[in-house]
Amino acid sequence: MAARDYGQYDGITRALELAGERWALLIVRDLLVGPRRYGELAAGLPRIPSNILAARLKELQEAGIIRRAPRSRIILYELTPYGRELEPVVLALGAWGFRALGEPREEQVITPDAMTITLRTAFRPSAAAELPATAYAARLGPHELLVRVDGSELSVARVDAGRGDRDADLAFATGPGIHRVISGELAPDRAISTGVVEVLRGPENLLERFANTFHLAA
Repeated sequence: MAARDYGQYDGITRALELAGERWALLIVRDLLVGPRRYGELAAGLPRIPSNILAARLKELQEAGIIRRAPRSRIILYELTPYGRELEPVVLALGAWGFRALGEPREEQVITPDAMTITLRTAFRPSAAAELPATAYAARLGPHELLVRVDGSELSVARVDAGRGDRDADLAFATGPGIHRVISGELAPDRAISTGVVEVLRGPENLLERFANTFHLAA
């Protein structure tokens, strides 16, 4: 029996029984970015109690959504093929929830894995195909993402802070407020002048290209 039994028989009910417990879909979200060690999952979900993380991992394994993958001397958690089928569901749910984000609270953060999934959700391949290939280094606190857009292809990789700057056409630092740029609520030049985005290297006007490449309706 699933951790929660709703007593109904249909696909939506079963999906919620398998992946609808608190924190479960956020674990799936982070594993969509790539395999993670237990400690990496805990660091990416700073408010999850350790006993809950352990319980969710066990439940998701029993459901066939994730599996333990021994690599050398470490244990990684990764999605199974069945679990990876949740990707369009997670992206669609993210786009739906994006419309109700509102302003970030002071204690809220944006993690590298959350930002990666947001960028995948917001990516506009048709718009990107009309723009020159561009690399962006997005610094989120102590973390950095190297975002490469080449035609309709997108790649996002976590790199050491400062390393991506050398390979990027535009390097910038930001926080949860970047959602206002992605939503179109805040113009790129205004985002820079108000400090929502701090340009670290490269021409400031490339932030407009970023906004044209990544967009979600608010």
